[in-house]
Amino acid sequence: MSIIAPGSTIGILGGGQLGRMTAMAARTMGYRVHVLDPDAECAASPVADRVVAGAFDDADAAADLARNCDVVTLEIEQIGVDALAAAMRHAPVRPGPAVLAVIQDRAKQKQWLAKNGFPIGAYRDVTTATKLADAARAFGGGGLFVKANHGGYDGRSQARMASTDDADEIWASLGGRPSVAEQALDLASEISVMVARRPSGEIRVYPPSLNFHERQILAWSVIPAPIAEDMRLRAEEIARGIAEAFALEGILAVEMFVLADETLLVNELAPRPHNSFHQTEVACATSQFEQLVRAACDLPLGDPRVLRPSAIFNLFGELWQDGPPPFDAALALPGIRLHLYGKRGARAGRKMGHLSATGNTSESALNQVLAAAAAIGADR
Repeated sequence: MSIIAPGSTIGILGGGQLGRMTAMAARTMGYRVHVLDPDAECAASPVADRVVAGAFDDADAAADLARNCDVVTLEIEQIGVDALAAAMRHAPVRPGPAVLAVIQDRAKQKQWLAKNGFPIGAYRDVTTATKLADAARAFGGGGLFVKANHGGYDGRSQARMASTDDADEIWASLGGRPSVAEQALDLASEISVMVARRPSGEIRVYPPSLNFHERQILAWSVIPAPIAEDMRLRAEEIARGIAEAFALEGILAVEMFVLADETLLVNELAPRPHNSFHQTEVACATSQFEQLVRAACDLPLGDPRVLRPSAIFNLFGELWQDGPPPFDAALALPGIRLHLYGKRGARAGRKMGHLSATGNTSESALNQVLAAAAAIGADR
């Protein structure tokens, strides 16, 4: 493998907040950046050299992007197969279609994890309302999370099913699409691990983050997760093993459930920057965004160690419903930083930015960012 040196051009499939922050890291390192996004005025557009406006399944647009780039990476995994193939005719795409083909389909993802010996919770593939009801009965009469195989994030295309009587309604709410039905688990917490691998084989693993969700959407996250050392090592070993099994080129977030008995189970995989590692911008020697640039360009990977614990709190569109939030109240608190994504139009449930804080411990960092969120009414 040969490195793609600073001064080259990186293409990013997707121009949302993850693409924006990756582009900012790339520009700091001296790269030019082109992005493909359906919206010509996407969040990444102010920091990109060029925006190709096109759908994520538009092969012509993907070819146009890659033709003018030295390497292509991504910020969203739901890229059309034909678009990926078109891009690969002109530049390396990292991570590549073999990884995406598994991760884009939840059923395939679970099958791949099980086949390769990684721990997952009990689930069933479901293709009809009847099979969904059968799954509920098999798991004790209810208590399922049902997730469409394709698409969806932040709780979209997912539903909680409490009883077999809900099967028809739940199935209809998901559009009658093939799905996985996961048995509800007795969770102690949720963590995630970010792993990076460059094409020449070097791997670096970030310490786990501890994550808290509300309405199935990440509310806050803190790194390093305050967990026992043996659990940290097990979590990092799982993430490293998945990256090696994929021969990953890029970065991969591995979301995990921690059960009450301290069992670790893989929940989902994301082959891109991840919300639960935004705090690496202020906590770590190398942010997840810079690490993606290094990995995609086959540069030596950066140090993932946490230099100072950090926490983030997500800011959603409803915070803007009565006008601009009083960010000065948060910024008046020591150690608080504001990260806005430059999105046009705030709406409920839309991630508009986040607050970050550092502290001497994970607990102090989390307390600081929660205080800042409360100061602007973001905790309601």
